[in-house]
Amino acid sequence: MLFTELPLCDALQDGLQAMNFKETTPVQEQAIPVILRKKDVIACAQTGTGKTAAFLLPLLNNLQTEPHEHHKVNAIIMAPTRELAQQIDQQMEGFSYFTPFSSVAVYGGNDGDAWEVQKKGLLSGADVVIATPGRLLSHINLYNIDFSGVKYFILDEADRMLDMGFFDDIMKIEKLLPKDRQTIMFSATMPPKIQQLAKTILHYPEEITIAVARPPETILQTAYICYESQKIEIVKQLFSDKKPNKVILFSGKKQKVKEIAKTLRKMGLSADAMHSDLEQTERNSVMHEFRNERVDILVATDIVSRGIDIDDISLIINFDVPYDAEDYVHRIGRTARAGDSGMAITFVSPDEQLRFSRIEKFLQKNIYKIPVPPELGDVPEYNPEKRRKEGRKHSDKPQRGIGKKRTQESTEKKAQKKTSKKTQSRPDKNNQTGS
Repeated sequence: MLFTELPLCDALQDGLQAMNFKETTPVQEQAIPVILRKKDVIACAQTGTGKTAAFLLPLLNNLQTEPHEHHKVNAIIMAPTRELAQQIDQQMEGFSYFTPFSSVAVYGGNDGDAWEVQKKGLLSGADVVIATPGRLLSHINLYNIDFSGVKYFILDEADRMLDMGFFDDIMKIEKLLPKDRQTIMFSATMPPKIQQLAKTILHYPEEITIAVARPPETILQTAYICYESQKIEIVKQLFSDKKPNKVILFSGKKQKVKEIAKTLRKMGLSADAMHSDLEQTERNSVMHEFRNERVDILVATDIVSRGIDIDDISLIINFDVPYDAEDYVHRIGRTARAGDSGMAITFVSPDEQLRFSRIEKFLQKNIYKIPVPPELGDVPEYNPEKRRKEGRKHSDKPQRGIGKKRTQESTEKKAQKKTSKKTQSRPDKNNQTGS
């Protein structure tokens, strides 16, 4: 199904077009019409099925087309981790580009400035609050936050939240919300705990179950467990003896794509960059050079993983681990087409180990780990479970005055920026993947 076939308002259709979203995934096709009808939903869908758009798009549509209270929180989206909350916030910013809505992401592990931004968003009534349970409760315990305008309560990756011990926190938050609301729950599995939670907080929900296609067996999938600084050196070694031919190297952020392409050219490799800052004519030119083998390595954001139509890609390199399995499947699916075989290599830094293990879990296989050349120095141990415990320890603690300088904008600044950006001819595209 095409997004244009869905009854979404013009502002959202404009945003989807700008972000190059054309075809729905199965979960989007099934869930969006149901959520638009304001029914409660329980959806069993793996990470990587496009589920974030499946709840954000109808949420934004309903906020746009119905009367709602300004200066009050209208929707709360709960996520188990800081990483997922950030990802949802990025997509929210992309989809809401042509709408007036504000959002605030509320999660731990950052500095005092970020706490103040979160506090301001909650007290001044950001339209959509995206939060980890522990951090939101920390704010609730300190301030009198008005939740009387909440019409939508969304739980993403509910099974992971329960695994991490957030059941009581979720119930405390749920009790503060109006009973007359729409509740939506996404979970990769449906154990008894999830079924019990659904019975407690959902009202006659519609059930949706989705499976994700896995990559073909003709793709040899491999990985390097390495430090971030070793990644570019591994690329250099890969092509020191053998000239690359029809290679796509993916990275999630456009700035990184530009830097990698520049570094590869300095190494004497034939590389060009494909990202959302390029005009369509520029993209066409880059693809023409790549197709005709005048460019050996295409360094790209995920805008290229969908819709590219070249059958003889020999190698896919994931310079960083994609955020979800869908992006991973789309990326490596550019090789081994038309019955050919192909190879995919993923570089996994310590911070990406947990993300990578989730992809392995989805694939139901352990991806072969290639030893890093010894001359590149020591390598990290592959222990995603340890990373998960470390992440759990730090994910919801308010850390005042330490950590990186905040990158979140205040709700007020975001609203001003959004207004001014609407006058520009072309938005920065593809926030779905951070391109």
